[in-house]
Amino acid sequence: INNSCNTGPVQCCNEVYHSSSKQANDLYKLFSINTPVSGFVGAQCSPITAAGVGGGAKCQSQPMCCTGNNYKGLVVVGCSPINVNL
Repeated sequence: INNSCNTGPVQCCNEVYHSSSKQANDLYKLFSINTPVSGFVGAQCSPITAAGVGGGAKCQSQPMCCTGNNYKGLVVVGCSPINVNL
């Protein structure tokens, strides 16, 4: 399994919202995100490391490939869900 997207490591996000949802808009306000966002927004995300792949660590939430900025590891924008068996 490749643990990276074309733009960086796969993120494991506890919460995922569509970029136009009320929850995503609330996060934009909270983190002062003023740039246009497309796709999905991941909340409470952490990268899935190579050590975690096959090492017993599993993403119990939604694995995402995110192309946007990471805001203190709490919010990652420009995400797309991916289907991996980790």
